Amino acid sequence: MLNFLVNPHAFRGGNGSLIDKLEKRLKARGVQYHIFKSEQEGGIGKYARSLSAAGQTKFIAVGGDGTLNEMLSNLADPSVCEIGLIPAGTGNDFAAAAGIPKGIKALKFLFEGESSYVDYIECGSGRRSINIVGLGMDVDILTRRLRAHAAGKKMSYYSALRASLKEYRGLKINVTVNGETKEYNTMIAAVCNGSQFGGGIRICPPANIADGKLGLVLVDYPEKHILRELFALLRGKLLNRKIARYIECTEVHIVPETSESVQYDGEIYPTGSLYARVVSGKLRMFRG
Repeated sequence: MLNFLVNPHAFRGGNGSLIDKLEKRLKARGVQYHIFKSEQEGGIGKYARSLSAAGQTKFIAVGGDGTLNEMLSNLADPSVCEIGLIPAGTGNDFAAAAGIPKGIKALKFLFEGESSYVDYIECGSGRRSINIVGLGMDVDILTRRLRAHAAGKKMSYYSALRASLKEYRGLKINVTVNGETKEYNTMIAAVCNGSQFGGGIRICPPANIADGKLGLVLVDYPEKHILRELFALLRGKLLNRKIARYIECTEVHIVPETSESVQYDGEIYPTGSLYARVVSGKLRMFRG
């Protein structure tokens, strides 16, 4: 039984909607399925939690990175589950890392392929991430977008980035990784399973979603030429800059000087610190 957990934004559009096409294809194949449409915040998580606790094991997120995150974070036991993704969000960054095409084309992995292992990030207190978790300027940017959307305004990632440039001045953090603890004044601290965020910004090109490793990207806050560094980020060339560090690891603990918010696959939560460890060989996914 395939359980499709659908973000409300993915099933708007009337007769030509993604969900109409999805059901047509499933019925034509004779696939057993249920579609659960979330009508409110937290609905994806409630479905994932209750269905997995009842013994269901196959879950397909229909939406973006946030939908996939909410589903994964609420599975009772990911090690007995197979998950999939029908990308229908604004960024679809993990879909790019997993080789999953946007929209209805993603069904080919459910119909024709077998699931394979994919890593995810365990962050404690039931919080998980499958793409990128981090703090710093990217959280400031996401927060600005959320505020704009709450006010009924649309704001792109790049517009929010420009606004953030005027006020953001770095974040002091202590980072414990690979047996060492060091202090940094960062622009961005990102723990990466996937390679990109922000709708296509390749912050960690070396990342591999099934190698049992995490990529820690630490970007010093530049005292000058910040636009030059940001252009390098937007072009996927940030790791070539002197202000950036790439550290391969299996776990990391980041403690900011003050309480901060952390983004988990684009979803923001307040926290006093960030702990992340890779979980490998436990979760299977229908992917490229």
